[in-house]
Amino acid sequence: MITCTRYHDISCGHRVYGHEGKCAHLHGHNYRITFTCAGDRDDVGRVIDFSVIKARLCEWLEENYDHRFLIWEKDPIAEDLRRLDPAVVFVPFNPTAENIAEHLVRVVAPKQLEGTGVTLVRCEVEETRKCSAAFSL
Repeated sequence: MITCTRYHDISCGHRVYGHEGKCAHLHGHNYRITFTCAGDRDDVGRVIDFSVIKARLCEWLEENYDHRFLIWEKDPIAEDLRRLDPAVVFVPFNPTAENIAEHLVRVVAPKQLEGTGVTLVRCEVEETRKCSAAFSL
């Protein structure tokens, strides 16, 4: 298998419901999200042009997560946040780095990469330079 990789940086807030420490509070990170795509090479020798990853995946992050606050739709404070800020993003999972990575691979990427013949096979979500989580198919 041959892959190509591109990362994108966003700033985003979240709260991890049920966390036993500081992450139970509203807070944010300067995330680095790394996309690894796989597929057959085209006539030029590329899996996918890096600009296509940018247009389809990085721009999705910009439009949907950058400078937004992610909260699990089942979090008890979700409705309160909706009233405070309509730009809050309600997600169907507790927004840990692990769950964000899996959601991007399983839900977002198949729609965003439709028609390219390429699959997002791995996504790494780095919350800090010391802490990251990855999901791979």
